[in-house]
This record gives sequence, structure tokens and C-alpha cells, in this order.
Amino acid sequence: MRLIQYKTKSGSRGVGAVDETTGRVQSVNGSESVYALALSAINANHSLEAEVKSHGFGEQVDYDALIKEKRLLPPLDHPEPTRFWITGTGLTHTGSAQARDKMHDLQHGSDKDLTDSMKIFRMGIEGGKPKEGEVGVQPEWFYKGVGTCVVAPEEDIPSPSFALAGGEEAEIVGLYIVGPDGNPWRIGYALGNEFSDHVTEAQNYLYLAHSKLRACSIGPELLMGDLPEHVEGEVRVVRNGAPLWRGEFLSGEGNMSHSVRNLEHYHFRYDMFRRPGDLHAYFFGAAILSCANGVKTQSGDVFEIDVPQFGRVLRNPMRVQSAKPFTMRQL
Repeated sequence: MRLIQYKTKSGSRGVGAVDETTGRVQSVNGSESVYALALSAINANHSLEAEVKSHGFGEQVDYDALIKEKRLLPPLDHPEPTRFWITGTGLTHTGSAQARDKMHDLQHGSDKDLTDSMKIFRMGIEGGKPKEGEVGVQPEWFYKGVGTCVVAPEEDIPSPSFALAGGEEAEIVGLYIVGPDGNPWRIGYALGNEFSDHVTEAQNYLYLAHSKLRACSIGPELLMGDLPEHVEGEVRVVRNGAPLWRGEFLSGEGNMSHSVRNLEHYHFRYDMFRRPGDLHAYFFGAAILSCANGVKTQSGDVFEIDVPQFGRVLRNPMRVQSAKPFTMRQL
């Protein structure tokens, strides 16, 4: 079973359950958010799927209409968006290391020593999947923002006027809630576009933090239960209705240098990330980047992440924003 969140035609919120065989969506009775369902599941000491089934199902939802009318919401959100942490890691896939290294080659030339990207990737290969009960090597980590930076499926991803570029990063996202006792609970997984400024990043590794402070998109569906060992699909950049570039989406632990458990350990070991009631979206890293294949995106380009195991396509146009000047004042 997979879950979506959406707006009804009257403007209220709803949660829908997606049948994995037929793709049909039925509303979950009395439910307006996955967040509330997750809290109830923790309090009842049963799974999220059991919580959903306990509510029962109502009318069938027209999924195509939700997409066409842009009434889809991210599959997880918080009533207080600042309590939704958006973070992630990179260099967790073979393709990501090659793409990151190539990106820096294009900027600085290939006649150099082994980059930090390749060094940390090799560390992951050697120690990113520890045995049960052991802790592996520490992964890369970055902060992206809070819930206000998450854009719904089909909505525009804004690229700031000062950005040097805007490129997709197609990834799997782990979605979590922190329980009343301060322990994190994994709600499920979703597709994500971790949209970044790769030109800014390529100038200097120390600009990575700046390059990540961008909007992102998650969804449209939340996959409950275990993450498949092998996940595959396609990533596309569409311009004027035609594919400009396409590449293979490849993920799942079988294609990663770190286990999900190891990534989670290094994230949630920090006390600040175990605040009861908070949500976390943790991007697991991209395997392929269009920018590493010579693509220069422009305003109006559409990013599509098509992975059948996760349901419908995650689709978002990119729009370059006009400048938003501000005035610094002294109190």
C-alpha cells in the first residue's frame, strides 16, 4: 500500500490509499494528514498500514484529476513547517561519485589528485554497510532547509535569481517522525527531486552548503514497509514538451555504498534531531545527474522522475525567480 495527500475540490485535505496492483486511490476515512496517522500508529503500538486500515476507506479518488488540477500535496508534511527537517547525503551510489567527480573535472580540469568526493565514496564502499550491531563509516551530510522549501508534485520548483544553475537530483527519500519518547520512527519512503545548484558547488567544495539551500519536491506517493533492494526507473528533463535528456534511475541498498541503517544512525545520533513530534525527510543520494552529462537547464524545463515501484511520476517545472531585494535594518 502507498499513500498520497491531496486537496479536495472544496479545499479541505485528504489522505488516499493507492492500490499497488490497480493504481486506484481510495480516501482514508477521517484522515487529513499522514502526520496524524503516524502519531496515532505510535500511540496504538501498531504499524502505519494497520492504522490506515483501522480507519477504513471511503470514496474512490480521481488520481488523474488531482494531477491535472494540481491538487496533490507532498506525501508528508507538518502542521508547523519549521518542524520538518530537510537534510540528505550524497556519494552513496557509484553513479553519484562519478557524476560529482566529472562535475569538478569540468570546472577545474582532470589533471589533479583524487578528489575528496572519490575519497569519501571509497570510504563508503569499504565501510558503509556494517554488520548487524556494528557502526560503519560516517557518510557525507548536508542541510537543505525546513518544510517551507518542499514543493508539491506538479508545482513549480523555484530557482533563485542569484543561482548559477538549477539541476535535478533524483533520489529516494526516507521519511521519519520522532515519537513522544524521543526515538525516531521510519514512516516510509518516497521519490524526491533534491534540486541543487551544481555550478556553485563545482567552484569550491566549501560552497556545497550554499548549493543545497534550494527548494525540493517529494512524492507523489509514500511507500510503506521495506525499501526494495533494487529500484530502477528513468529521469528526464523535458523542454517544450520533448525529452531533452534522459538517464537511468538506479537505487536501493543493492546499488548503494551505505546501508540505510548506517545513514540513519549518523543522522539521528544528534540530540537535536530527536525532538518529539518533529518530522525528517532525508535524501539518500542521487546516482545520475543531467548536469554531469552536459545539460544546462533553463526556466520552463520540466523534471520527471519515473519509478514504477513508487507509483506515479514525480514531475515539476523549474521557474527562475525574479530578484527579491531586501533591506538590512539596525534595531
